[in-house]
Amino acid sequence: MRAQDSATATRTITVTTTGPAADRTGDTVRTSDTVRTARADPLPRGTLLAALGVFAFSLTFPSTVWGLESFGPWSLVAVRSVLAALVAGAFLLAGRVPLPERRHWAGLAVVAGGVVIGFPLLTTLALQTSTTSHAAVVVGLLPLTTAAFAALRTRRRPSRTFWCAAVAGAVVVLAFTVQQSGGAVSRGDLYLFGALLVCAAGYTEGGRLARLMPGWQVIGWALILCLPLMAVGSAVALSAEPVHLNAHGVLGLVWVAAGSTFFGLYVWYRGMASIGIPKASQLQLAQPLLTLVWSVVLLDETLPLAAPLAAVAVLVCIAVTQRARS
Repeated sequence: MRAQDSATATRTITVTTTGPAADRTGDTVRTSDTVRTARADPLPRGTLLAALGVFAFSLTFPSTVWGLESFGPWSLVAVRSVLAALVAGAFLLAGRVPLPERRHWAGLAVVAGGVVIGFPLLTTLALQTSTTSHAAVVVGLLPLTTAAFAALRTRRRPSRTFWCAAVAGAVVVLAFTVQQSGGAVSRGDLYLFGALLVCAAGYTEGGRLARLMPGWQVIGWALILCLPLMAVGSAVALSAEPVHLNAHGVLGLVWVAAGSTFFGLYVWYRGMASIGIPKASQLQLAQPLLTLVWSVVLLDETLPLAAPLAAVAVLVCIAVTQRARS
């Protein structure tokens, strides 16, 4: 047997028959089989998917501020979850996806509690009193916290170089965002740090589950798991909080539901499954800076002069984490 394997491999297989036909002819039968296989390195594709997730997440805070123009905080969180669950349910039904195995439901509950309910609710409450730049402190610490959660949950230890770059990136982002907010501690900080913890847990568990099932099914089933609670919550919140519909409010709601919650988490979990939770998490170091850009474009906030310098420093840290052994 002679085999040559490449990106499109050609394998020539020689088979010697031993049945009656061989006894009659004494010939050796040769069969040529061309097998084409894709051996593309998963790292670039996984990095691209995770980066698309970061791009989607970077619009979450500005979109939430828009959404609060039309809805109260509880209404916005509940309705966005219901809309995202309806989108996910349509995909699950169209694909005739069977229910997850019983052993996966506990992990899905962690994803639901962390990224479907906990993080959106806590950050929405915080954004009532905090600016988007101040809220970006959460995102600045989230990559490091997610990597720490992943190390504890999966028992995989990234290299020292990785940890040094991750800590350096977190310090740069924190220093930048705190300096821009004047170092003041807002009333929403407690909400923000709570959001940090529950989101890191949800990211870690979702990244682990995405190795066992497609990423869109991870977030899809987590949303379906929350649907009954969020449907009741929507009815109660909409009756208790005033609603003043405008273009900003509707666009903000649609994005946080379909863009941030469904699409963003779908590509994010696929990227995590491909390149690993620690490396994917460090791509989020760029999220606060992207959020600042969106806040300038969409919310008419002022872009700080230090932003380009912080962006360069963060990109260097991201590059080191992506090349470090994990």
